[in-house]
Amino acid sequence: MTEPLLHVDGLLKAFPGLTALDHVDLDVHSGEIVAIVGHNGSGKSTLMKILAGVYTADAGTVQTAPGTELHFIHQDLALVEQLSAAENLALRRGEGATGLAPYRTREVRERARELVSRFGPPFDVTCPLHRLTPAQRAVVAISRAMDGWTHSRNVLFLDEPTESLHRTEVDVLFEAVRRLAADGAGIVFVSHRLDEVRSLAHRIVGLRDGRKVADRPVTEMGESHLIEIVTGVEKMDAAERAAREHGELALQVRGLRGASVESLDLALRAGEIVGIAGTLGSGREAVPSLLYGATDATASEFTIDGAAYPHRSPAQSLKRGMAFAPADRGRLAVVRDMNARENFTLPHLPRTTPAFAPIPVGGERTEAATAFAEYDVRPARTEQRISLFSGGNQQKIVMAKSMHHRPKVLLLDEPTQGVDVGAKAAIYAAIERGAAGGTAVLVASSDAKELAALCDRVIVMRDGVVGAALSGDDLTERRLVAEAYGLP
Repeated sequence: MTEPLLHVDGLLKAFPGLTALDHVDLDVHSGEIVAIVGHNGSGKSTLMKILAGVYTADAGTVQTAPGTELHFIHQDLALVEQLSAAENLALRRGEGATGLAPYRTREVRERARELVSRFGPPFDVTCPLHRLTPAQRAVVAISRAMDGWTHSRNVLFLDEPTESLHRTEVDVLFEAVRRLAADGAGIVFVSHRLDEVRSLAHRIVGLRDGRKVADRPVTEMGESHLIEIVTGVEKMDAAERAAREHGELALQVRGLRGASVESLDLALRAGEIVGIAGTLGSGREAVPSLLYGATDATASEFTIDGAAYPHRSPAQSLKRGMAFAPADRGRLAVVRDMNARENFTLPHLPRTTPAFAPIPVGGERTEAATAFAEYDVRPARTEQRISLFSGGNQQKIVMAKSMHHRPKVLLLDEPTQGVDVGAKAAIYAAIERGAAGGTAVLVASSDAKELAALCDRVIVMRDGVVGAALSGDDLTERRLVAEAYGLP
């Protein structure tokens, strides 16, 4: 094979008490799509951050072919959300003004429209980024990374690029990636979605506990082998739907309306797990935040444990026994500058610590350590800054925080988004434990297989209203997908 565009030799990176990368090698050639897979905490993020210049390796070398540049799309996208899509795209190139000349608004916007149009339907590039959907924000990041290439022999790194994209957008992205590879680029694709890995990659590199444990063509790897690479065990069964006893009515809503939801009637019983399915924009993604009061909503009836709850807010919902784990973990579910213990206990301070009293750090640490062991948080360091944990371990901490005081109603939006199969199993087990303890659980998810395995029944949203309600033998992955897309 010809000289690689990127040659990584013996990378070593250690943090106090943890070897994040243990002499890892990696080659990426022109025209090749390489997938990197591994458990959360396996070293994938550390490898990406070293190559991007965020971390400095303790040992090892990184070499690129002459003229080759490395371009990155990180999981958190690294966009300025107060700026518009056009302004974010212009920032990279320094566009918009020359010396004392006025800002070239028209040119910047036209360039932005041209870039985003490569990836599906156009949208308003003048809108502040925080008002766009997650999928649209991902499109902006992808457009920015691919903008301005003077030749094709560069290496593009994609870290979980499809987490906020629906199937059509994923297909468009993959087609663009394949075109780049065909033109001579090298692609490094990090994903927990093993079906996507198998459909896109030419070669798969597996990491586990900081070491490289596999490097083989995708044609030589079946799904069971991929799961073994990620988990370290030969077989991991999918979550199976359990038989559960349901108690009294925990939450009842009639005529819920807000955001993309036109009308929704919903009843949750203690010990029941109910799913919300649907394509992006169907209303599915809006339901948990509407119920929690994080997004403005109206309802003709809204009760918790039989008590009317007419004026909703996150603070009042928490007091009434509701908990919410949003999909956008980095922005909405954690405080990145705080440590894991502080994030774990923060929502519960009003009930555990009297006003003006000192925070009982020792007790908090003990509680957090016990919960982290139960949820298999790795590393189980209560005082480590939460932003230093992998995405899947951050999600486990969010779940532990949400479940800690046994809420009456637990609202979950994409609870396993961006986590590997091992972390999924831990999160599924936590949801099952919560339901067994009497919590009514609502799971909004784009993963039909997850909903079919986990839920007692699933409501399928279409165009802001209920399109179907499935349970029993009707609740299958195939049926969920068909109902979500309005197919027979």
